[in-house]
Order: sequence, then structure tokens, then C-alpha cells
Amino acid sequence: MIRQSKKLTRHIDRSERAFTFILTLSGGFIVLLLLGVLGTLFINAIPAIREFGVFFFIARTWNAASETFGALPFLVGTLATSFLALLISIPFSIAISLLLGEYYKNGVVSGFLRSAVEVLAGIPSVIYGLWGLFLLMPGVRFIEMQIGVAPQGVGILTSSLILAIMIIPFSASIGREVITLVPGDLKEAAYSLGATRFEVIRNIVIPYARSGIIAGILLALGRAIGETMAVTMLIGNSNFLPTSIFSPANTMASVIANEFAEATGVTSASLIYVALVLFFVTIIVNIAGAYVIQKLSIESSREVT
Repeated sequence: MIRQSKKLTRHIDRSERAFTFILTLSGGFIVLLLLGVLGTLFINAIPAIREFGVFFFIARTWNAASETFGALPFLVGTLATSFLALLISIPFSIAISLLLGEYYKNGVVSGFLRSAVEVLAGIPSVIYGLWGLFLLMPGVRFIEMQIGVAPQGVGILTSSLILAIMIIPFSASIGREVITLVPGDLKEAAYSLGATRFEVIRNIVIPYARSGIIAGILLALGRAIGETMAVTMLIGNSNFLPTSIFSPANTMASVIANEFAEATGVTSASLIYVALVLFFVTIIVNIAGAYVIQKLSIESSREVT
């Protein structure tokens, strides 16, 4: 009996070590993959880095004929469309999260709405782009005509609207999952003290689920920054620095999609340099998001307790 117990213990130890090794190997593979992507971009962007250096980030001219390249218009276009889309989407995503997480947790209405959100999240971006061309762009053009702006229809506002529609399902789904995890005891205690549903949501649900809601919003921001096809179809593809939200512009992803197929020499290296900048922007956003989520999680636990 003792021998069998020792054999079982050794078998469990070997299984534990093997499982730990597989997990470590998987984590190391992810790190190597990240470094591989970074190294590939950096090596291929070296000609542009040597040619333009840090002035690449502040130069406004992008001209392949004269081999003069600056990424500032694309950096501004990327940040403007992404953050404007985020501002537009936040009220809708939080409202949908509360609706599905608090008011319609189960039932036919809940199932239908959850299915609709999942379908919206799975639609290819080119479909959103085509829908925006046929429906959203004429609407924006009409608004521009009413306020005295050049009626181009395409630009930062149009692409931000389509981005907002695309990222709402991501942040709403994560927010709903987090809201449903709020302990029922906390809410029941608040109801027993005479709190209304609005007060429970404001003082219990949102503080408890705030870090998860922020996580969903930041995940949506990550998709907005890297989105390509829908933005390419609606932003106007202008290589000049935008002057307003109605101006045509370009993002880092859209300029790569438009020009990389025909690029050679310094032009190709400059586009890869743009991709390297986009890579670092994404990393910075993710790191900042992780820090914010950690701080909010600590503060939320303190507020609820």
C-alpha cells in the first residue's frame, strides 16, 4: 500500500512537472513570437530609420516621388479616429452592458440581444466599410452640407462612426460578463437598506465592475487603432495633416494597406517604419491600460468594502 502511494505521488509529480514545462514553453513561445515580429519590423525599417530618424514622427510630407516621408499625418489620423470612436461608443457599450447584465439577464429578450451583439462582433470589417459607403457616408455628407462644410462625406468623422459601431460589441460583451459577476449579496444588502435599482447600479455594480468595464473599453481601443479595411474605405486616404474631424485623412494601417503592394526601396522601408510605430503605439496603449485596470481594481475593492 505504501509503495502504491509512493508510485502515485511520483506519477503526480512527473505530471505536474510536465504540465509546468508545457505552460512555460507556451509562454516562452509567445515572447519569442513578439520579439520576432519586433525584430522583423526593425530590420526591414533600418533604411528609413537611417534616412529620417526621429524626424519621421514630426514631418508632415509623404511624397514617394521625391522620397520624402513623414508619419505625423498618419499618427494624428490614427489617434483621432480611434479616440473619437471610443468616445462615441462608451455610452452605448455601458448601456448595453447594464441592460444585459442587470435588467435582462435571462429570457428571450436577453438571448436575442446577446446573439445580436455576437453577430455584430463577427461581421467582417469590409462589410462594415461597404455599409458605411452606402448609408453612413451620404448621411455625413448631408450634415456637412447643413453646417457649411465641404460635402465630401468621407473623413475622420465618418471613419470614427463606423469604428464606434464596430467596437461596441467587444466592450459591451466584456462589460456584461463582468456585471453578471457582481455578488448578489452586495446588491441584496443595498436593497434591504432601501436603495433603488439606480442607486444599486451606481454605488455597487459600477464600482465593483469598473475595472472589467475599463478592460473592455481598452480592448475596443486596441481594435480601433489597428482596424484597416473599414477605415480605408471611409477615411478619404489623404496624406495631409487633417485640420478638422470632417477632413479626409489616413491612418497608419490604411496607408500601409494602400501603398505597400507597389512600394519599393525607401518607400517600402518607410511603410514598415510606420508599421513599427503602430506596433509601439499598440504596446503603449496596452501597458497603460493594464496599469489603469490594476489601479481601478484596487480602488473598486476599497469602495465596495
